[in-house]
Amino acid sequence: MESIGASKTSLSSITTEELWKQSGRYSSNSELLRLKDRKDSGFLLSPTHEEEITALVASMVHSYKDLPLRLYQTGRKYRDERRPRQGLLRAKEFMMKDLYTFDSTVEAGLETYKSVREAYKNLFDELKLPYLVADADSGNMGGKLSHEYHFVSPKGEDNVWSCDSCEYVANEELVEKKTPSAAPADAKPLTFTGISMDRKTKIEIHVPRPSDLAADASPTWDQISTYTNLHALKKAVPSPIELDTGIESSTLTTLLPQTTSTTAITDKSLSPSSTATDLTITREGDSCPHCAAGHLHVQKAIEVGHTFHLGTRYSEPLHAYIAGPDAATMWSPMQMGCHGIGVSRLIGAIAALLSDARGLQWPRAVAPFEVAVLPTPQVPDEAATALYDAVGGGGGVDVVLDDRVGKGLGWKMKDADLIGYPVVLVMGRGWKDRGEVEVQCRRLGVKKDVGLGELKSEVESLLERL
Repeated sequence: MESIGASKTSLSSITTEELWKQSGRYSSNSELLRLKDRKDSGFLLSPTHEEEITALVASMVHSYKDLPLRLYQTGRKYRDERRPRQGLLRAKEFMMKDLYTFDSTVEAGLETYKSVREAYKNLFDELKLPYLVADADSGNMGGKLSHEYHFVSPKGEDNVWSCDSCEYVANEELVEKKTPSAAPADAKPLTFTGISMDRKTKIEIHVPRPSDLAADASPTWDQISTYTNLHALKKAVPSPIELDTGIESSTLTTLLPQTTSTTAITDKSLSPSSTATDLTITREGDSCPHCAAGHLHVQKAIEVGHTFHLGTRYSEPLHAYIAGPDAATMWSPMQMGCHGIGVSRLIGAIAALLSDARGLQWPRAVAPFEVAVLPTPQVPDEAATALYDAVGGGGGVDVVLDDRVGKGLGWKMKDADLIGYPVVLVMGRGWKDRGEVEVQCRRLGVKKDVGLGELKSEVESLLERL
């Protein structure tokens, strides 16, 4: 963050609900942990800090001369997750790094967004782990430009689509599809009648009937969800109506009150109407919408970062205005961006990718120490300290010496495996017989004896690959 001129700050874990009501996110967010003080005033355990940082900056910044401004923090966040699972990957409490940016013009805001994306690229490149950068839907955060950063993993909950011929990558919510062809004139649509969560609105869904479903069959919700893009369907339901996806069969609608209103959602292939929605689901092997030459493939992935260009989504409702350089730009809303990395999720994702039966295997960039020196109890303290200084002397390599008393070499080696040091130096039999150190790098499959003269260069060579 400091490489792009960001300054560190720290925001409160508790925030007033009034700011969230002002931004419009209070009533639309079901994951807020709400509380009241003794005066019955409403507060939240902050799941994110767009409202708070905007209000703070609005109270202190009033001129374009004070911009650009980039503020970041690393702190605890709280969300009322319906189903916390997979340890650090999805929890009610977690650590995040947030960067909030403020610019005076749209052009400057987009340039800032590019610089943040480059900084994120540098970070993930440094980890030397395969990752994907996907076009993403901004959702409840606001704005129309955002990207997600994913580690590919079978433990992931996100579906990320990528082309095997070009660089197109998008998440499931935003993946583009080719315009669907019109259904045959005699095609009988598949119609499902659902109900809103408040039981006041019937929701009719019309999609092309798949060939493997009988013409007279009444579809269940499971069948509809198999043939329909649920993200597009959710967006098509008029706000604030929310579809109850727990309904099992359209026959249950006979039990509904007759006074309910009805809203219809029709797939584009069934209707030329401008109000029709593309409910086509992307399938493995579909043609790429960008290059047409390649095909789309889906991978399970863990989202570890997200960048958003927010525009004036928060600066307008929270009155974060600045005086511009001329009359035409007097009191214009600031252009904002917010950019997050899930620190605790990143740790969990790396562990999911690199751990084995023996323990963790940290990339060099995030390891607690890069090298661990493990002497046997018989090695003199002076010799162990000299080796520690030889490897770590002059800086550049972060070394820890395991000089715990009363612990044998086998115990230390198992502990080092559990912790996951990238490189381990064992002062064992080779040291006693020949003055050589056993160099171990579990992740690269390296285990060999090295003389003192070549030791530092060997360690640095291994670390460069990690």
